[in-house]
Amino acid sequence: MNSIRRSDSGRYASTRRCRGHVATRLQAALAREVYYLVAEGVVSAADVRYRLVLGPGLRWGIMGNMMLNHLGGGPGGIEHFFQQFSGPMTACGRPLGSPVLTPEVQKKLIDASMPKPGSRSIDDLAAERDEVLLGLIELRKRLPSRGKAKERVA
Repeated sequence: MNSIRRSDSGRYASTRRCRGHVATRLQAALAREVYYLVAEGVVSAADVRYRLVLGPGLRWGIMGNMMLNHLGGGPGGIEHFFQQFSGPMTACGRPLGSPVLTPEVQKKLIDASMPKPGSRSIDDLAAERDEVLLGLIELRKRLPSRGKAKERVA
């Protein structure tokens, strides 16, 4: 497992090189599945937004995926989590979508994502996002870990 360490610049650096920034890769993997689910009509853009914002997005912003897996294992921690869920998670991952972003699919995604006429502007949405993000950063500073992502899982 690659370890993550805090560098002198305050950024987190991986100990092994890979193509692209890790955060961008994670974002792309999630976006790919979102695009697939919306393009295939499995969920609407509004529904997937709701499920992410009020589901894993809330939890990931607090502790991150690995620590949440550790908690999900109960008293047995992440070891028990993998004993219990590695099979179902592997099976679930096999059919993940690989959307081809054709012009038709792009139009469907754009139409599903566009705000209604007369709704808030991009600047208004960006200001709301920034305000909430700054508030979350301040809340994270109150955590015993002081909001740092550098934690050992077990």
